Amino acid sequence: MNILKKALERGITPANILSYVSLQTMRFWGIFWGTIRLRTKARLLGIELGANVTAHGPVGLLRWPGGRIRIGARTNIISSWRRATAAALHHPTRLRVFGPGACIDIGPDCQCSGASITARSQTIRLGRQVMLAPNCIITDSDFHAHWPPEARAKEPGTANDRPVTIGDYAWIGMNSIILKGVTLGEGVIIGAGSVVTHDIPPFCMAAGVPARVLRHMGPQTVQSREQI
Repeated sequence: MNILKKALERGITPANILSYVSLQTMRFWGIFWGTIRLRTKARLLGIELGANVTAHGPVGLLRWPGGRIRIGARTNIISSWRRATAAALHHPTRLRVFGPGACIDIGPDCQCSGASITARSQTIRLGRQVMLAPNCIITDSDFHAHWPPEARAKEPGTANDRPVTIGDYAWIGMNSIILKGVTLGEGVIIGAGSVVTHDIPPFCMAAGVPARVLRHMGPQTVQSREQI
């Protein structure tokens, strides 16, 4: 009785217990079924999955014949609003390649929440431990020719496609858009709601529309990273 009394005094009430059990059950079943669905679809579609990749919720996958999608070991894909913590997701995570030479290459230990990554003809590469906050979009193409204007509806403009590279340990804020031809250096932080149209050097913080460098992390940050 004394143990029960102390537990109740510390806030372990029936409602709190039920809330905790519900949370853990939702997380367990979401990851269990989401991961099974992801691995089944990946096997059927010829998509490469590393060891211990997990998914919570449905993941949209589309691989054009000759294209490639690779998801590195221990990557965690959050694809359901039930699991997202910072914000509701606009849509499930979606990875699509549309050409025989197109490639999405996601490094190990990455995290993404409701991201949309589309490679039409180039390579989109995420380094180690990249974090994509909710609802980010990354693409290698404009999907239409710029000029002449009357041809935009029917001219794909594939010649203008450019690869995208995101360095190790980068953190992309929610609702950000990374456009074609962009390289983000190691350790870059992109503020929420940014549109990135140009390269960002390593260990910088950038934000805005279009994104611009707001702060260099400094040599102290670089040195501390090298000591880890």
